[in-house]
Amino acid sequence: MSTLKKTLKQAIMEAIEVFKKELGQEEFPPLIIEIPKDAKFGHFSTNIALALSSKLNKPPRKIAEEVLNKFSCPVVEKTEIAGAGFINFFITEKAWQKLIPEVILNGEKFGSSNIGNNERIQIEFVSANPTGPLHIGHGRGAAVGDVLANTLEFAGFNVEREYYINDVGIQMANIGKTLKARYLELLGKETKFPENGYPGAYVREIAEKFKIQNSKFKIQNDDDLQFFSDFAGEKILGGIKKDLESFRVRFDKWFSEKSLFESGEVKNSIELLKKNGFIFEKEGAWWLKASDFEDEKDRVVIKTDGSTTYLASDIAYHKNKLERGYKKLVNIWGADHHGYIPRMKTVVRLLGYPEEMLAVILVQMVNLQKHGKPVAMGKREGEFVTLREVMDEVGVDACRFFFLERKSNAHLNFDLALAKEQSNKNPVYYVQYAHARICSIFSKAEEKGITLPEIDKTDFSLLNTEEELSIMRKIYQFQEIIEVIANTCEPHHLTFYLKELVALFHKYYNEHPILGDESRLTDSRLALCMAIRIVLRNGMRLLGISAPERM
Repeated sequence: MSTLKKTLKQAIMEAIEVFKKELGQEEFPPLIIEIPKDAKFGHFSTNIALALSSKLNKPPRKIAEEVLNKFSCPVVEKTEIAGAGFINFFITEKAWQKLIPEVILNGEKFGSSNIGNNERIQIEFVSANPTGPLHIGHGRGAAVGDVLANTLEFAGFNVEREYYINDVGIQMANIGKTLKARYLELLGKETKFPENGYPGAYVREIAEKFKIQNSKFKIQNDDDLQFFSDFAGEKILGGIKKDLESFRVRFDKWFSEKSLFESGEVKNSIELLKKNGFIFEKEGAWWLKASDFEDEKDRVVIKTDGSTTYLASDIAYHKNKLERGYKKLVNIWGADHHGYIPRMKTVVRLLGYPEEMLAVILVQMVNLQKHGKPVAMGKREGEFVTLREVMDEVGVDACRFFFLERKSNAHLNFDLALAKEQSNKNPVYYVQYAHARICSIFSKAEEKGITLPEIDKTDFSLLNTEEELSIMRKIYQFQEIIEVIANTCEPHHLTFYLKELVALFHKYYNEHPILGDESRLTDSRLALCMAIRIVLRNGMRLLGISAPERM
């Protein structure tokens, strides 16, 4: 929490102390301080009078009046009671002006905090099956997961990023069958393409590599299927890792589903739930008692033929994760997994942990467009639009920014033409150009022999126009945005914020000369630009996009 907000909160707490004594700690509602969307409703606002109304059996406006009779705060210029009983606070110009040296002195640390208290959080994201290259939906999930991880680290959490490799099961068997069929084609042998095989041309490319690396390999009917599956999985996973590296996404751990079977963890997890009465036998299969815990029906864990379902692996995997000592688990899934959320929360409960430990973020589909019209980019028959294709088409910066242009659980229209356009219509260009423009101002100042201002000698009281005060208030909000993202796991707030900040800056730049004739005013405005640049750099670093100095 910022110094400014701490000062305000302390003053409010002192003003409501009498009510706290009257109600007692247990009944007292939490003090919530928010920033109104429109500054005419105050720079900060609280609903504490409304929250106390029913408990004290008093009208909220009456409570608000009593609060303000006792309220005193050096950073508040005026207060007002609005609506049903909201209390609005207007901050002094001096308090906002003091923010600029704070930003400059903190530099790349401005906006960071220790609200995470170094608590361990694991974020598991992407986790695409190694049966084909990453598509644009995976790319959106990768951007969401990576930016969330960056922001949580910035907020003081100890974050670990994990990719869960689904390297067992029917899909891996199918990719093995497909590779084998393509290999036989290369040898000129007659073969039938497998049902549920993967028709993409990428499998033919893997078959070429298989032929080169296994020149003496002999077909052994179905006994060699695992060998083909392993080879295909290894090559595809290698491609996935290269794509993610190009996309500036890193992982601390790549966790193999196969290892859960090899270590006996799947078997042990099922036995534990059987022992506790949460898995029962019916009609030759073993079922999880999911219907007892808000799921619509019970779920099969072991089929009648003795093979396990994906649920068995997920039980073991989440048990493994929970036992590693994380304070919270965050899973980022495709939106089609919505129905799976209550099932996994049930599993967390049955394993003896609070279901709140597991948070799931859903990522909706991406619709590719060009000039607002749908477009297909798949270059070869049987293939989808890959993340690599879009990266090559518009660049990594645009990809990452556009993927966070909307809340992750909302459908996203990705316009390729707009992503490449060098104009203010393109949001990533709009943000990056603001940074480059500030760098250009500093270059011009140097050409004129104007040095960057010394903070302790700068008169910040000269920053008193409404435009300057609006920018300072927006700069302040960077700290709030980081906390919002940390609390909600919604990283799209960052792109929204940066667009709002640069809109204020571009307008200010067009209406107010930065390098004017009056040196004291020039120094103060250069310092303001320094603060804006710091916030832009910090925000773009969290987004994983570049901050160009020239454009």
